[in-house]
Amino acid sequence: MKSWILKVAATGLAAMSWFSFASSDHEAFKQAERIAWSGNYSAFTNALNELDHPLKPYVEMAFFERHPRLKYEQQIAHFLTVYQSTPLEWPVRESWLKYLKRRGKKALFIDYYEPSSDVELQCTYLQYQLDLGAPRNAILEQVSNLWVVGKSQPRACNAIFDAWQQAGYLTTEHVWERITKAAQGGQVSLLRYLKTLLPQKEAYLADLYTAVRRDPSAAAGLYRYKKRSDKEAQIAVYGVRRLIWRDQKLALKAWDKLKTMFDFTEQQRDSVAYRFALALASKGHSQAKFWLNKVKPEHQDAKLRQWMMSNMLKEQDWSGIAALFTGMDNLSHGQTYWLAYSYAQRGEQDKAEQLWRKIASERDYYGFLAAGRLGLDISLNQKSLDVPPSLVAKVSQAPGFKRAKALYELERYTSARREWNYLTNTSSVAEKLAASILAAELDWYDSTIYTLAQIKAWDYVDLRFPLAFEKHFSRYSKRSHIDMAWSIAIARRESSFAPDARSHANAYGLMQLLPSTARYISKQRVAKRNLMQPATNIRLGSDYLDYLKKKNHGNEMLATASYNAGYHRIKKWLPDEAMPAELWIELIPYQETRDYVKNVFAYRQVYHTRLGREGNIVAPLLDMQIGR
Repeated sequence: MKSWILKVAATGLAAMSWFSFASSDHEAFKQAERIAWSGNYSAFTNALNELDHPLKPYVEMAFFERHPRLKYEQQIAHFLTVYQSTPLEWPVRESWLKYLKRRGKKALFIDYYEPSSDVELQCTYLQYQLDLGAPRNAILEQVSNLWVVGKSQPRACNAIFDAWQQAGYLTTEHVWERITKAAQGGQVSLLRYLKTLLPQKEAYLADLYTAVRRDPSAAAGLYRYKKRSDKEAQIAVYGVRRLIWRDQKLALKAWDKLKTMFDFTEQQRDSVAYRFALALASKGHSQAKFWLNKVKPEHQDAKLRQWMMSNMLKEQDWSGIAALFTGMDNLSHGQTYWLAYSYAQRGEQDKAEQLWRKIASERDYYGFLAAGRLGLDISLNQKSLDVPPSLVAKVSQAPGFKRAKALYELERYTSARREWNYLTNTSSVAEKLAASILAAELDWYDSTIYTLAQIKAWDYVDLRFPLAFEKHFSRYSKRSHIDMAWSIAIARRESSFAPDARSHANAYGLMQLLPSTARYISKQRVAKRNLMQPATNIRLGSDYLDYLKKKNHGNEMLATASYNAGYHRIKKWLPDEAMPAELWIELIPYQETRDYVKNVFAYRQVYHTRLGREGNIVAPLLDMQIGR
């Protein structure tokens, strides 16, 4: 029994009998599922009747999804009613609707249709209503939102689009709005078609948008703006807002000239000022301060204020930082920390320490830094869950929980998470807390972390920062000569301990390793499925951290940044003259890497303390200098 269970449930839960399935139970389910896939209805019903398993409805889903037939309509209707809104519903409903469409059963399709994000089904639903005599205007008025999108729509939409267009609903404004969305979304091929729908005198605008999308420097070609119209102005603004990230000199020069050609709206000027400020600040451009100051206070969001502060830190404008934050309500911990820092740099130590003391007990990067500044002990502010054992027992008996548990045991993680998300999304806060205890007891680490974050239950530290896969992290950190608190903090930040995690960049597993990285570290090809094995992933991830630590001459902060952004990029970011490490972190030009380093160090401190170690491991950053 986990320590938090003993604290929380004391009696009752410990005595609760956990339902569990032997491998033979799961085999019976899988055999019934295979029979369902085969399509033999008699064999399927016999297998279903003999099955006693929480995933029994998944056997039904397997049959009806693969074998929708009109003769099974009554059974399908019953299934869709019983499992409405659960993860079981949509696979069957989608298959059933597409079957009805193939069979031309328009009335039945309309009866069974439910709103979804499937555009093909949406168009079919509208077309069938039109075919069966629904009020024409009421149907066609719904088509505009399907047509005015920045991408090509399915062929199934062609008929309803033709009817909409022939009825006179298509306007030049619709065409221009779609051209704008297509160009800004990079769908250049669609622009060739949309160009034919523009009035002849405006057709060149589609070509202009295409040129600017393909190469933002085209926006600087003033000869392209033939009529100096409002639509040309819109394209010019779009172009320079992209160009500023690629060629700052050309974008600034182009904007100076464009301002004399067009009567830009206030909104357009504000949007350019905001984008120029962000781009120039992130590039360390000499005009960054000028453009940051041009952004109106009402447009200064958290991202922009970060760059305003970073620019002032870079210039050591301590008075500017004080002016930026003094009097502002609800300062973030980071803003409070650097406001205090600015006071300290101006010799106002008492004011600085007063502010640092306000955040020194916070369980985050800035709180740990502030505690280090003041020589105070680390505080994790941990709370123990107080959930009645009866409620935990009740949630454990919910069909959704039982299905999720069985799916986890079968390593069908995607389906398991869908069931888990359905369970928690339809639960009260108290039930979510109870579910978190159950997930933690079963080592569903990412589900526990996700659920507690969903309800902003930040202070249950044992649950939010579990010692997941402790045996592997302990073994391989020793083998690679790195700190276990560091490697486990990396995994917590990368995947929340989901072994099957996969990123958009195709990084895999607990420590989110690219196959190319794994191959480089291990000197051999590593199969993607092996990267999702905890032991393999942790071994290679630990070796990679050791490699990056050596590449960065033993500096674990730079190794952490390299883990996220890559060693060569970090090398380029190093200043020529040494600066304090905490200042360098705040000036990292990529927000993702900047936040990553802060989070990993905060998580590492939490794990350092959870492992029974003393001391503030974030505090050494205060004495560290970073430079080439």
